[in-house]
Amino acid sequence: MKRAGLTAALALTALDFTALAQTAGARSIYVAAGRLVDVAKGTATTGQCVLVEDDRIARVETCAATPPGAQVLDWSAYTVLPGLIDLHTHLADTGQSADVAAPLKTSPQATALIGAHNAKITLEAGFTTVRDVGTYRGLTDVALRDAIAGGMVPGPRMFVAGAYITAPGGGGELNGVVRNDELPADMRLGVVRGAGEARERTEYLFSHGADFIKMIATGAVLAIGTEPGKVELSDDEMRAVVAVAKAHGSYATAHAHGAEGIKAAIRAGVHSVEHASLIDDEGLAMAKKARVWLIMDIYDGDWIDQQGTKEGWPEEYLRKNRETTQVQRDGFAKAVKRGVKLAFGTDAGVYPHGFNARQFAYMVRYGMTPAQAIRSATIDAATLIGHEKELGSIEPGKFADMIAVQGDPLVDVRALESAAHVMKGGAIAK
Repeated sequence: MKRAGLTAALALTALDFTALAQTAGARSIYVAAGRLVDVAKGTATTGQCVLVEDDRIARVETCAATPPGAQVLDWSAYTVLPGLIDLHTHLADTGQSADVAAPLKTSPQATALIGAHNAKITLEAGFTTVRDVGTYRGLTDVALRDAIAGGMVPGPRMFVAGAYITAPGGGGELNGVVRNDELPADMRLGVVRGAGEARERTEYLFSHGADFIKMIATGAVLAIGTEPGKVELSDDEMRAVVAVAKAHGSYATAHAHGAEGIKAAIRAGVHSVEHASLIDDEGLAMAKKARVWLIMDIYDGDWIDQQGTKEGWPEEYLRKNRETTQVQRDGFAKAVKRGVKLAFGTDAGVYPHGFNARQFAYMVRYGMTPAQAIRSATIDAATLIGHEKELGSIEPGKFADMIAVQGDPLVDVRALESAAHVMKGGAIAK
């Protein structure tokens, strides 16, 4: 996708940034960092201070006299990094459990309150921005995004999909509870039959506040009656969604586990592929050539296997998870070696929110350096969502999103699993 189109698309979220600036208040903070990480270079320097004015970074400099009127924030015992970005979360949902019917049993109002709880936990874990890639209760994510932007509840800056574009009975449907046509309308906002409905539903989601579109191109691991390797949306349907998204100056991402579904989504023009569990060598080559991002959630397979077994999740889920987990990790390792574009996304909601940073160690285990893993959740993630000029690094003019952690994550990336302090837009969140 052309950068101009992506930039125009993400102007849809300008209200988020405006509200954030208003809530941060007019003040100056002088942050003394023990070690300050330059995510672009993959290095850290000492003796650096960051001047924050209102919600933005004004200067990064060798520590000197405190600027007049500035509050001193002593983070000299910590490593300071940009706020982290998770590109694959499900804040506005009930979370995974053994009860397949939980999303239906939970009202839209209760789902929104659960989302607010999840948002606070995620922010305090050091994730100041997320991309929320779908909810069973359609548009709940839009409401949560707007509540956070309006200062009503604490949480990360959100970019949201609104609902899943999915085939009837596909991986984006709540299958196995009641007949799908008996589900509430808000749980089927993105169900499509043919390219015409795909265009119509995509237009509907944009008109109701979606920032981007999430397509369910293949079956899912955690959905009854679908198989990860099976293509569920047609080429025409996916091309129709991509075309409408581009017309809105936005983009589409595709949930795609199976190799053929991944390649079909890339041919359709998606901006990123979620999961990419069964990607083959041809798919990797196509992704690299087309500069399509892969978002590979390589941590949560262990959580599903361990906790799912313990809690009695459906055996179908556990079987599909076993069939995809190691293959996905092997594919991730190949993608790293081949220079395919990879950005950080975890599928938080499958496992408890706030555990997002556990994935960093897995990314290092399967081929990334700690610096590469950190970059994937900062400047690279910001680039994917089209906001690298405002997010993703500690530089003058960018939003003052920063975290402080003990230890050196460039040596041991697990230091990111516990954020001691969090700042979002110049406001202290933790």
